[in-house]
Amino acid sequence: MPITNQQILGHAFLLQMYEDSYFPDRVVDRGKAILLRLCERIEAEAPSALGALYALTQAATEGFNLLDREFVAAGSGIETVAREWICDEFCFVASAYGFTDADAEVLTAGRDW
Repeated sequence: MPITNQQILGHAFLLQMYEDSYFPDRVVDRGKAILLRLCERIEAEAPSALGALYALTQAATEGFNLLDREFVAAGSGIETVAREWICDEFCFVASAYGFTDADAEVLTAGRDW
């Protein structure tokens, strides 16, 4: 299902990570893909309550948990600054779909990065 949300379509996901040579673009591309899949799922499933949104974001968070291994293998990692950037993207996605009251910590509660 193609994404239709104009805010999402016009957004440059993980831009700060692309601009920092510490993070390999090929691995950041996979992080961007995780976020875009999250958006596709939100549009397909149309969660009406925060609990349903959090279930979707937890699946995406698990994707980033696995992706951190790829960053480490490439000599990088999801460290403090990257953690904030990724969490900001989750908040952006939630807001773009009308969940302005989503809790940033709950959106990525399952993270191990």
